[in-house]
Amino acid sequence: MADLVQMNMIQALNNALDIYMRREATAIIMGEDVGGFGGVFRVTEGLQQKYGAERVFDTPLAEAGIVGTAIGMALGGLQPIVEIQFADFVFPAFDQIVNEAAKYRYRCGGQYGLKMVIRMPYGGGIRGGHYHSQSPEAYFAHTPGLRVVIPSGPYEAKGLLLAALDCPDPVVFLEPKKVYRSVKTHVPKDYYTIPLEKAALVREGRDATLVAYGAMMEVAREAVLLAEGEGYDVEVIDLLSIWPYDLKAVLSSVEKTGRLLVIQEAPQTCGVAAELLAEVQRRAFTRLRAPLRRIAGFDTPFPYALEDHYLPSKERVLDVLRKTIEF
Repeated sequence: MADLVQMNMIQALNNALDIYMRREATAIIMGEDVGGFGGVFRVTEGLQQKYGAERVFDTPLAEAGIVGTAIGMALGGLQPIVEIQFADFVFPAFDQIVNEAAKYRYRCGGQYGLKMVIRMPYGGGIRGGHYHSQSPEAYFAHTPGLRVVIPSGPYEAKGLLLAALDCPDPVVFLEPKKVYRSVKTHVPKDYYTIPLEKAALVREGRDATLVAYGAMMEVAREAVLLAEGEGYDVEVIDLLSIWPYDLKAVLSSVEKTGRLLVIQEAPQTCGVAAELLAEVQRRAFTRLRAPLRRIAGFDTPFPYALEDHYLPSKERVLDVLRKTIEF
């Protein structure tokens, strides 16, 4: 067994980047304050000192320019690893991501691809308010040609990031900032990957299936412990890959339990949960024993003072679990 080291998510991501930069001479890291400062959350700390300012460097505060330049670099044979300082800041680069990076393989008939990863901290948990707490995963999952990945903990973060860096397609890699320093787990210190299109079965159960991703996995775990105290046995799935997502794993679970709840911290309407519920309803309708349910943020801008009320809580999840199982 590989040597294990206690890491939080920031350390695990930094370790993955270090391993990859050491292995691949064409890999570069670029973004706002990623150089000597190590990024606003310190994910790239120490990497410029180790690999030099030509490979780890700061950019202007211009997200469209950052991503557009990275696309050109990828076409030129380099492998850019882009950091967007907060996911909320990505929207000036939205055209470059969805109209250029996502479509390049299609527009050239498969002759070329863009091997690049766009990392960005996302979601609530730090009282950042409406410009530092958004969850934009659905925008990118809606775009053919992109992969969208969200780890839930340190082990998942390192394995998924290394898999994303090996992927020949552009990957939007969203990092739940609430989990950055709040969880430590044992992580292999050497290279390993987690498949990008596979969900993880976290807990087996018989009464209902609970699907979550990112920071909502901790909420799911806490809610399931409360449900267990009331005599309910809930299966838990960590989605990990938002697009393409592992529908087979979700269907397999729902066919056993007959019930499904999906948690997302993004606003409810047109989110990842809605897509999952629609596909499960279409493919497993005759096996369902209760209405499909979702627990999400509200259809409002992300609040500052009411963050705890906005984010799905273990109490909200338990209430919906109870109503679903007793339906």
